[in-house]
Amino acid sequence: MRTVIFDLDGTLADTSGDLIAAANSCFRGLGLGDLLDPVVDAGTALKGGRAMLTLGFSRVDGFGEDEILRQYPLLLDAYSRDIDRHTVLYDGAMEAVETLRENGYAVGIATNKPEGLADTLLRRLGARGAFASLIGADTLSVRKPDPEHLFEAVRRAGGDVSRCCLIGDTATDHSTARNAGVPSVLVTFGPAKADVIAMKPDGLLDHFRDLPAMVQGLIG
Repeated sequence: MRTVIFDLDGTLADTSGDLIAAANSCFRGLGLGDLLDPVVDAGTALKGGRAMLTLGFSRVDGFGEDEILRQYPLLLDAYSRDIDRHTVLYDGAMEAVETLRENGYAVGIATNKPEGLADTLLRRLGARGAFASLIGADTLSVRKPDPEHLFEAVRRAGGDVSRCCLIGDTATDHSTARNAGVPSVLVTFGPAKADVIAMKPDGLLDHFRDLPAMVQGLIG
């Protein structure tokens, strides 16, 4: 079966606001105040917790890799307690997913967010049931850009790894698809549009309404 696998953060949903709030709670716990801005630093938020901690600590003196390791589980705990206060699905995302399903495609998710958090968020957003598979950062012994992360999402969705594509928003997603030898589509409505365009993926997605036709052109 032809299969479309989606990234989650920055692709299906804008999770940056809640991620930055969780990171800032760590910084406040150390007496540093809010080191990240929810607008300016949105792009870093969508790269994950360690990236946010690294950026925040780069703005003050006296904190290094050891503190990032200590704060990371605290960040995840804070995020899990308030995971959907600001998060929203991108316009047209679930309509596109439903159209793909109606057209005979299997759909799943491959995310570098921990699986439990991804599952919780999707359920809170009312979207979990639309996806036949969900592979998170800790589901396997590997994660994106290792192609096995993508392949397992395809297999668990009941699909064919030779007839799939990956929808994402970052260099990690682009590299995953390249490593897997499958097409990639990157969204352009995130905070890193210029970087996305420069990667020259197989498709550039300005709005989800265009995705079904784009997928058909890539994998039939």
